[in-house]
Amino acid sequence: MIPTLRICLYCVLFAFSLVLFGLTADRLHYTTHLSSNDPLNSGKSFYDPIVAELLFSTLLTMFFVPFIVHAIAKRRDNGLVYTFAAEIGTLSVLFIFWLVGAAIASSLWGDLGWCQHFEACRILSALVAFAWLGWIVILALLVISLLHSFANGAFMDPAHGRMYPRESVAYPPTSEYRA
Repeated sequence: MIPTLRICLYCVLFAFSLVLFGLTADRLHYTTHLSSNDPLNSGKSFYDPIVAELLFSTLLTMFFVPFIVHAIAKRRDNGLVYTFAAEIGTLSVLFIFWLVGAAIASSLWGDLGWCQHFEACRILSALVAFAWLGWIVILALLVISLLHSFANGAFMDPAHGRMYPRESVAYPPTSEYRA
């Protein structure tokens, strides 16, 4: 049940990352290719550093999610990179990146209701929303993994969370487990 829930949450996180990736790419393209008659920044091209940070965060997430979903689904259990400790460590880094990105984006563009008739404002509103949605999913995944690890003393156990001594290479068979 918990591995299935985690896989579903990781798939949602991947979808949010893809959407945020598109929004950040669109924003970067818009601000770095301003026409001279655009009222934004007097028509001078620029870029928002927080958009670049969110783009980087989504790229990290999009590389991590397929790896961890594969590890959970295929019950990979050979090596430190497939443990709950590695998953929790990576989720913690992503948590910080997404939190910083969402918080700074919210402080810069938190109230854009007055300009929703402009496409650029709608893009920024969606960007802020998906940054927070991604962060919430990461928080949920982090809490689930931490609770499982604490409850079962499983920090160094495989991240798939299904420990069956007869089926796992992490725990070689002993006389008590032999059929």
